[in-house]
Amino acid sequence: MHAQIVLFDGFDPLDVIAPYEVLYAGGTASAGAVTVELVSAEGTREVAGGTGGLALRATARLDPERADLVLVPGASGRVEQDDGKPGPDCGRQSEDEAIPVLLGRTLETGLPPLLKSAMERPGVTVSAVCGGSLVLAMAGLLEGRNATTHHMGMDLLDATGVRAVPARVVDDGDLVTGAGVTSGLDLALYLLEREVGPKVAHAVEELFSYERRGIVWRDQGPTPVAF
Repeated sequence: MHAQIVLFDGFDPLDVIAPYEVLYAGGTASAGAVTVELVSAEGTREVAGGTGGLALRATARLDPERADLVLVPGASGRVEQDDGKPGPDCGRQSEDEAIPVLLGRTLETGLPPLLKSAMERPGVTVSAVCGGSLVLAMAGLLEGRNATTHHMGMDLLDATGVRAVPARVVDDGDLVTGAGVTSGLDLALYLLEREVGPKVAHAVEELFSYERRGIVWRDQGPTPVAF
């Protein structure tokens, strides 16, 4: 499984680093069955995150033809929007722009058509952490799908025609999404378990001294009755 984790200006570093480390360790534990790289819509470049200007280097252009997994992070910035209303807080605050502004700016780049290509390509799983789900939703790519995001962004997710599910990880087949920023750990470990196997996922859990949180929601089984 080859994973490409997307960088865009203002990304949340933990949304990127947590899945990257999990998937990289999964590759080591599986003798190379998993590979992972950082990419951007523009190709190789230094990309500034939204936490204190911390930058990471994209080593290639997002290319759905080479990827089995594409992961989109959220953004890191001011929690409140310019109108004073709370935005989807993905776990970090900076003195710069509001998170909704940073997420919305991705729509003005070459990222949406590349994500659309990934969503349409058989065999590719598209994943997102926190506000990454909102990037996909605002690009019109998640209508009618089951997904989650940070709890402060659930209304926006719902407004785009997404069936917003208040769960830590939501598996909707070739779309797998995670909630708040630390859910990137749970999301990546689940993807390791699903795509490579539970033994490898458990080995990485032990390596990181981390136990996954929450139930993975799937659109299966009977609908629960109200309590």
